[in-house]
Amino acid sequence: MAAAAAARAAGALALALVLALAGANSEGDALSALRRSLRDPGGVLQSWDPTLVNPCTWFHVTCDSANRVTRLDLGNLNLSGHLVPELGKLEHLQYLELYKNNIQGSIPSELGNLKNLISLDLYKNNISGTIPPALGKLKSLVFLRLNGNRLTGPIPRELSGISSLKVVDVSSNDLCGTIPTSGPFERIPLSNFEKNPRLEGPELQGLAVYDTNC
Repeated sequence: MAAAAAARAAGALALALVLALAGANSEGDALSALRRSLRDPGGVLQSWDPTLVNPCTWFHVTCDSANRVTRLDLGNLNLSGHLVPELGKLEHLQYLELYKNNIQGSIPSELGNLKNLISLDLYKNNISGTIPPALGKLKSLVFLRLNGNRLTGPIPRELSGISSLKVVDVSSNDLCGTIPTSGPFERIPLSNFEKNPRLEGPELQGLAVYDTNC
């Protein structure tokens, strides 16, 4: 009986290890996809070796005690290229820091799958397209800084449902429509929306809908 119990315990441990390694490999694959999409003239991502068991030894990557990626610190590293949908597979990610680079293209809607994300910092890049409504699924989000890009379209009303949101900055883009005023937007200063020439004033609840030309 003891031998059978020990065998079962060993089997369970082996299964847990396999699952942990599979998860780490999945995260490594996602980060490798990002690496392939970026130009890195300074070689700051040289340690991102896809042949390693997990990415927790890579520079600018932080993991928790279970070897799950929780933080990407890639701000101000002279990177260019674009974001990839595979980033949405980093389900334990809490901080995505890619500010002050030259990232182009759009924000993948798959980032809405990052249910543990606390901070999304993409400010001062060259990102275009719209702000994905899927970001409204980020119910742990506290900081959303997208200022200093080339974003167009409206501010998604889905963001109004994120009660944890404390900081929103979308200034210096080309957004249109009106500024939300419900939920967390009640506390966001108007200066965080400035320098969007087509963005109109705060919406007035219960009154006539703005002609947003958006």
